[in-house]
Amino acid sequence: MQQRSPERLEKIHQLFSNRQPDLTVFMDEVHKPHNLAAIVRTADAVGIGHVHAVFPQGVKFSGHHTASGSKRWVTTHRHPDLATGIAQVKAQGMQVLAAHFSDAAVDFRNIDYTKPTCILVGSELVGVSDQAAQLADQHVIIPMVGMVQSLNVSVASALILYEAQRQRANANMYGTCRMPQEEMDLIILSSLQPKVKKFCDQHQLRYPQLNELGDIDDPEWDLLRKSL
Repeated sequence: MQQRSPERLEKIHQLFSNRQPDLTVFMDEVHKPHNLAAIVRTADAVGIGHVHAVFPQGVKFSGHHTASGSKRWVTTHRHPDLATGIAQVKAQGMQVLAAHFSDAAVDFRNIDYTKPTCILVGSELVGVSDQAAQLADQHVIIPMVGMVQSLNVSVASALILYEAQRQRANANMYGTCRMPQEEMDLIILSSLQPKVKKFCDQHQLRYPQLNELGDIDDPEWDLLRKSL
C-alpha cells in the first residue's frame, strides 16, 4: 500500500490545533453560491470547522470554486428552520450575535469573541430576518461613513470573523487541540484514505484504524474487507 506523506499528516494536525470548536457562523437564508462559498472559505481561514445554515426553499449548497477546497474541511449543517438551528447552537453555550442594524446594536469590535460565539448573518436581499433578530442575544454593526448602508454578506462576515480571530489569537486560543478524537480520526481518514472511506460507507463497514503515518494498520478490518 502506498505510504502517506508525514508532512501532509503534520499539516492536518496543525489544522486540528488551530480549530475553534466554540466559534461558528449561522447563515440565515444566504443563497448565492459565491457568498456561501466565500463565507465557508473565511470560516476555514480563521479556524472554524462547522458552520450552520437555513436555506430558502429549493436552495442547496453544493460548493463553488471560490471555496478553493475549504468545503472538504468545513462541515455545513443544514437546519430545517431557524428556531431549531439557533436552539442547537445555544445548547452548545454560544452567544448568538446578529449582524443587524437596530437601536440596540453595538460596534462589532466591542464584543468579547473569546466567549463561545455564533455569528448570525442574513440574506443578500433583506439581511437578518425579524425572527433571527429576536433570537439573537446581541446585535452588532460595522460602522460605515460613506454613502452605502451595508456590506456584502460575505465581506461583513469576514470582517467580524477576523476580529474574533484577532481576539482569540491575543488570548492564546490557537495552538492547542480542542477537537474530539472521533472527529479528527474521520478527517484524517477522509483526507488520506478517501477511497477506503467511500468503500466503508458503501458497504456499511466500520472504518479501519490508521497508524501514525495515516496508513491502515488494522488486520481485523482487512479480513472483514476481504470477506465481502
